[in-house]
Amino acid sequence: MKVIAVLNQKGGSGKTTIATHLARSLQLLGKSVVLIDSDPQGSARDWAASNANQVVSVIGIDRPTIEKDLKSLAKTDFAIIDGAPQAADLAASAIKAAHFVLIPVQPSPYDIWAANDLVDLVKQRIEITDGALKAAFVVSRAISNTKLGAEVAEALEGYGLPVLSSRIHQRVVFPSTAATGLTAFDIDPKSDASIEFFDLAEEITQLMK
Repeated sequence: MKVIAVLNQKGGSGKTTIATHLARSLQLLGKSVVLIDSDPQGSARDWAASNANQVVSVIGIDRPTIEKDLKSLAKTDFAIIDGAPQAADLAASAIKAAHFVLIPVQPSPYDIWAANDLVDLVKQRIEITDGALKAAFVVSRAISNTKLGAEVAEALEGYGLPVLSSRIHQRVVFPSTAATGLTAFDIDPKSDASIEFFDLAEEITQLMK
C-alpha cells in the first residue's frame, strides 16, 4: 500500500477537495483506494455520508496512531490521508505513515509563511528515512488568468521542496460536489477540473516510482 498524505496545518487550503479528488482519480485509473479522514471535524466523512453510493471508501482515523492503524486495514493500492489542520501530533503521525506528502498552498503570502512548521516536520522525516519519503507542494485554489500561481511557486522554492507543475484552480464545481458526495469526475470526466486532477495523480505517481 502506497500512502499519500495531503497536509497543511492552515485551514482553507483545499486539502479535503484535493484528497477526495486525488483518491477518485486514482480509482478511475484502475487502482484500489481508501481515503483516511484524520481531521476530527470529519469533512471527508461528511462528504462520503452525503452520497449513499459512496464513490470512495472513507475511514476515520483522527488519532496520532495512523501508521499503526493503517496496518490493520485491508490492503489497497493507495491510501490517501486527508490531514487535520492545526494538529501537530496528527500531522506527525500522517507524515510517519506516508510515502509521499502533498502540501497544498493557496496563492497567498499568509499560506506560504504558514507552511514553515509543516515543512520542518517533513524535512526531519526525509532525513530520518534517508530520502525514502517524497514530498512536494501543489498550488491550490489558483485563480485563472492571474500571475499568482507562478509567483507562489517561485516563493515556495525557498523551502527546498519541489513544486509540482500541476495546478488546482478554484472552480464552482468543487463546493457543489462537496455537498453531494461526488467529484468533478462524476459530473464531467472531461472537464478542466477533472483533467487537472488526472494530471496531478499522474505527476505524483511518477515521482513515487
